[in-house]
Amino acid sequence: MEVVGYFASILIGVSLGLIGSGGSILTVPVLVYLFNINPVLATTYSLCIVGLSSIAGIISRMKQRLVDIKTIIIFGIPSVIGVFIARKFFLPNIPDTIHLGNTLISKSNFIMLFFASLMLVSALSMILGKNKKEVEGILPEYGIALMMVGLGEGMLTGIVGAGGGFLIIPALVILGKLPMKKAIASSIFIISIKSIVGFVGDISDTTIDWNFLIVIVLLATLGIIIGNYLNKKIDGAKLKKGFGWFVLVMASVIFIEQFFFGK
Repeated sequence: MEVVGYFASILIGVSLGLIGSGGSILTVPVLVYLFNINPVLATTYSLCIVGLSSIAGIISRMKQRLVDIKTIIIFGIPSVIGVFIARKFFLPNIPDTIHLGNTLISKSNFIMLFFASLMLVSALSMILGKNKKEVEGILPEYGIALMMVGLGEGMLTGIVGAGGGFLIIPALVILGKLPMKKAIASSIFIISIKSIVGFVGDISDTTIDWNFLIVIVLLATLGIIIGNYLNKKIDGAKLKKGFGWFVLVMASVIFIEQFFFGK
């Protein structure tokens, strides 16, 4: 299974480089199910993998002048704050056992179920999402809304160690009025910064297997380089829907595994 995990690590980067989303939502399941890493530790590793590997995507898109700094400041700073709040205050205070109705589940099970729920949102967003008319420029009345969405997105994805591109991109297109290519580029930038901040905040409280982590980061970085190249060759809209169905299947598998086989 580890061999499959290493291959999947490349696919994580390919998705991030290609559509600016999706890859990070797969990182935790890959670490948990293919490398047998504890879900809580997997969220920490995921932040490092996504944060560092995304740098390759940022460099490429900055050369193409696709990164919108104004939008990154308005959305990205609250998002980073949200990740910090989630990692420092929310995650440590989730109890070891949680009651869901009449069912008692562990903290690890809760994280995976919460993660699968976000995957479901991600999948439906990619499958059902329609192309928006591209009109640049953040409208003044949307500025505050964009900041609040950024804060909420940071807190949600900070808990599960996801990059959050599936939430960031729609926000930047709808509220930020960015063209899709700029939204993807700006999303990768925001994902990288907030993921690195979240990981740095976890280091002091976590034992890290640096050798393993470096290998996965390098594989994901290779994937992003491949994804950047394919981005120019493949119809992103069709690929996004196809990837959405894949994420939907994975979310369903996690739900089934946690409800019927989770301890």
